[in-house]
Amino acid sequence: MQEITVSDMDSGQRIDRLLAEQLDDTSRSDMQGRIRDGLVKVNGGTVKPNYKVKKDDVVTVEVRELVEADIVPEDLDLDIVHEDDEVAVVNKPKGMVVHPAAGHPSGTLVNGLMHQLDNLSGINGELRPGIVHRIDKDTSGLLMVAKDDVAHRHLVEQLVEKSVTRKYTALVHGTIPHDKGTIEAPIGRNPKERQEMAVVDDGKEAVTHFNVLERYKDFTLVECILDTGRTHQIRVHMKYIGYPLAGDPKYGPRKTLETEGQMLHAGTLGFIHPKSGEYLEFTVPLPDLFEDVLETLTPLSE
Repeated sequence: MQEITVSDMDSGQRIDRLLAEQLDDTSRSDMQGRIRDGLVKVNGGTVKPNYKVKKDDVVTVEVRELVEADIVPEDLDLDIVHEDDEVAVVNKPKGMVVHPAAGHPSGTLVNGLMHQLDNLSGINGELRPGIVHRIDKDTSGLLMVAKDDVAHRHLVEQLVEKSVTRKYTALVHGTIPHDKGTIEAPIGRNPKERQEMAVVDDGKEAVTHFNVLERYKDFTLVECILDTGRTHQIRVHMKYIGYPLAGDPKYGPRKTLETEGQMLHAGTLGFIHPKSGEYLEFTVPLPDLFEDVLETLTPLSE
């Protein structure tokens, strides 16, 4: 069950719209269904989807019962970079959602994993089997997948301890004058736009290191290395320092390049194998769509 206390800023909003904005992995239509089914209550009582919330209303949302049959294994021809008895590493294509959610019941990475792998951990529940961490729909690149619960716990511990190597390649707007830098700025929900994240005083610790790889006219190609893994971290941090990701519809200028979604690729992933104790590291090249965009840019060195 989730609970929200309505702030003065949110007072007057329709409850279905408010919940769709504030809760992850849901939609307005999904919330309307839950409200009609009595799974949403305001101050202990049921309401209609068009109810307008008031300051200090306490809204509780119950989670629907999920059944395993909701996920259908699909042959999506996933690029499995590594697989053994405990873990797998998969190269997720741009445009693919990681796990089923409202609006994305099929065609997700999880649907493909259930077809191609024999086992997946169950710690994250029936809709997210094997999923240890996520990357955004329009971010391509590497994800580690747990095939049993012991491996899952080991991998999560490494994420908490910040010992996992995660290197991303990003194309950003503007020409960054310095060769490297570190962004230390807390990230939380944007109080002015609930569907976005932002640097906020009461946010969670977030640290991103970056190195300039290539400068182009009006753009810079950078490598970003994560110490933490907050939602939209690289996208938010690069916008914060004035260099938003190219193609990012949420945090950057729109339609400046011929691309769908942010130019961001999780190219390198390293971790300690949960059983053997061996350090494993994997690297995959930029996808063709990313390379095609770079070919259209003019390097400043020319």
